[in-house]
Amino acid sequence: MTDSVSSRLVLVAGATSVSGAAATGALLAAGARVVAVGHDPAKLEPLAALGADVEACDLTDETAVHDLATRVHDRLGRPDGVLHLVGGWRGGGGLGGQSEADYRFLERSLSALRHVSRAFDADLNASTAARTAMVSSTAVARPLAGGANYAAVKAAGEAWMRAVAQGFAKTAREAGEPLRAAAVIFRVTELAGREDALATAFADLWAQSAAEVNDRIIEL
Repeated sequence: MTDSVSSRLVLVAGATSVSGAAATGALLAAGARVVAVGHDPAKLEPLAALGADVEACDLTDETAVHDLATRVHDRLGRPDGVLHLVGGWRGGGGLGGQSEADYRFLERSLSALRHVSRAFDADLNASTAARTAMVSSTAVARPLAGGANYAAVKAAGEAWMRAVAQGFAKTAREAGEPLRAAAVIFRVTELAGREDALATAFADLWAQSAAEVNDRIIEL
């Protein structure tokens, strides 16, 4: 069974990036209601001007994310989708150049992914057509010494999202219901220049059945 993103409530986590703006615009153009979330309120203003609801939140703070979920639920209802775009890059210098400080910086994206997916899991499981996705890297399949920190964090994120996918399948199976929620991993070699393709691919997930896309890795 396929559906459409039109009229669905979708949360874009890390929306103040170039990819976040592209995703917000594409989802709004497709008729979705969008909650754009970012750390800096000033950077959210252009997204509000596009027609998105905006929320300022430190997504690496578990308590702040729990409060965000409560606000979104009370104001707008249960989200039908979450796109995870919190990221960043630090690397180079071979294995010896992989500093602990750089790893901790990159790890923030994994923390945000974990907090947000847990906070909205019940909502997505309750949706009649939920989709959630993260952006990973082809470096997971072929990690390099100079990007070991980055690849390790992305690999952990992929493992987390696959667990989310298994959770969706388990919930549906135990309820005796068809699968209606799907978790997807998008892998890119480099996101710069691929922001519009990512936005379109995410919106198009609703045009495919949950069974088709749940636990899939899609290379862009």
